[in-house]
Amino acid sequence: MTLNENEFDEIVLQHYDPIYKFAFSLTRAEADASDLTQQTFYVWATKGHQLRDRSKVKTWLFTTAHRAFLESRRRQTRFPHHSLDEIPLDDQSTSSPALVEKFDSSQALAALAKVDEVFQPAVALFYLEDCSYKEISEILEVPLGTVKSRVSRGIMQLREILGLSGSGRASEAVMSGEADDEP
Repeated sequence: MTLNENEFDEIVLQHYDPIYKFAFSLTRAEADASDLTQQTFYVWATKGHQLRDRSKVKTWLFTTAHRAFLESRRRQTRFPHHSLDEIPLDDQSTSSPALVEKFDSSQALAALAKVDEVFQPAVALFYLEDCSYKEISEILEVPLGTVKSRVSRGIMQLREILGLSGSGRASEAVMSGEADDEP
């Protein structure tokens, strides 16, 4: 099945913002999130025609973005980048225009950045993208139980970081067993 230019444009328009938000939640930097988003759509342009079931485009794109992120992290670990003029992280702007308008979301993203790396993608997909546990399982390529555990533990860490008490939507759903498919 081939992909014409109009179909490609439609898919980009429909999924660009959610992919960018997910990429930003992973990278915590505008430039890196933009690069990761562009890489995701480049892969879609070159390999998207291989996807047989068009209803799986969203999952395919999120999985591709996550894989590209993991690959960049492995590369960064093996070949760390050191700039000549080290700029303190506090002086760097890492917010998009949409995030500037929503102060609460910037606080949430800052808190999410402090959550253990293993939990961040699952929590971001669950809360930022409203993905179901099943979708997250497919995107991250981990078992459903692992997704539930990562979301629950990530939410507990977020609540501690934000100074909130009680249990959140995810942990209640996981504990009651109601969260099998939908967020």
